[in-house]
Amino acid sequence: MARLFAICASGVAASLLAACSPAAEAPVGEPPLAGATIGGPFELTGANGKTVRWEDFRGKYTIVYFGFAYCPDICPTDMQRMAQGLSEFTEANPTLGANVQPIFVTIDPERDTPEVVAEFTSAFSDRIIGLTGSADQVKAAADAFRVFYQRGETQPGGGYLMDHTNITYLFGPAGEPIATLPTDEGYEAVAEELAKWVR
Repeated sequence: MARLFAICASGVAASLLAACSPAAEAPVGEPPLAGATIGGPFELTGANGKTVRWEDFRGKYTIVYFGFAYCPDICPTDMQRMAQGLSEFTEANPTLGANVQPIFVTIDPERDTPEVVAEFTSAFSDRIIGLTGSADQVKAAADAFRVFYQRGETQPGGGYLMDHTNITYLFGPAGEPIATLPTDEGYEAVAEELAKWVR
């Protein structure tokens, strides 16, 4: 990676259900997050400086992760496993996989400019859309997606940590929450969870 993403915080781990099912089988029962009030309208800035809204993704499944580019451990690990899991799912199911859009939203807009976010996301996959915005815009998005974050401990040299929820959400084509993706269990588990719900 061209720059050193050096300063970060450990996130607050929160994962729900992870289930395995071949892509050919229909999901059993309701999605784990069916009916949950997670997600909602946002207006943020993409890597090209253009405004991006939640409704822009209607008709696609979306993977949404909130983190930040200066994280040396948890965020990069989650992003790598998410990207690898989506890649494996897409290889096995090209048409379905092409209808899944991964999204990264920073919770550190002070440091994460569009350029920084673009560099961070491209280290994992060119498919990931990286988003930033004003402090108020980021807070509104995080609140809508039930994501906690706050600035943490100051580091030598003036850097700082960020404490935040690290949940990888999967949403359906209408923006409905479906499940969390088990990045803590590895990319294979992510691929299996995608195969269970993406139709």
